[in-house]
Amino acid sequence: MTDVLVVQNTPTGGPGRVGEVLAETGLTVEVTHAYEGQPVPRKVEHGAVVVLGGGYLPDEDARAPWLADLRALTTDALQAGTPVLGICLGGQLLAHVAGGSVAARHGRPEVGSTPLTVRPEAARDPLFGALPPRVTAIENHEDQITALPPDAVWLMESADCPHQAFRVGDRAWGVQFHPEAPPSRLRGWDLDRLSGLGLDHAALCARAESDDAEAAPLWTSLVRRFADLVPSGR
Repeated sequence: MTDVLVVQNTPTGGPGRVGEVLAETGLTVEVTHAYEGQPVPRKVEHGAVVVLGGGYLPDEDARAPWLADLRALTTDALQAGTPVLGICLGGQLLAHVAGGSVAARHGRPEVGSTPLTVRPEAARDPLFGALPPRVTAIENHEDQITALPPDAVWLMESADCPHQAFRVGDRAWGVQFHPEAPPSRLRGWDLDRLSGLGLDHAALCARAESDDAEAAPLWTSLVRRFADLVPSGR
């Protein structure tokens, strides 16, 4: 059995740093390119599940028909106690299946390296407890989680998007930001979209590069802590 299943929802949204770190810890990683029609299992067949981002709402099946299977997989992982890391769309989908709410184009978009605040509730969290109070991470979203699931632990927030990170149960985490994305990924972003949002592409890239010296070690360590939770034959 492959240790970690990574579900990729867009051509450009690959596992990046998360996949590299998981492999470096000795875990075997399988990436299913759902956007290409590769199947998404409805039942857990791996030691852990990572769900990446994408420009869809969690239930936007007309545009992304694999989302129904992805919701079933995430629900099964929650019930089985399988470690889950949901990133951007993946975090929104985790919130959705666990009873939270997600809204399209809600609030102010967050694009590029963004200051985040670690909440006091994160102090005892297995992944987020070791983080300093202030961090930065790359963001690229207009949709937001508007209500966390019942009994979720609220871990991080930002000025424009309260629900940046949360935990459901003991082993499932959702994040709005992109711990997997290196600054180089910003170079391929849609210039027309950024211009329409009133953003300067060169400035976004420069800020991400500058912040990465402190941000990269933090997110690398967080992914390693997630890897420690994955059952495997290592």
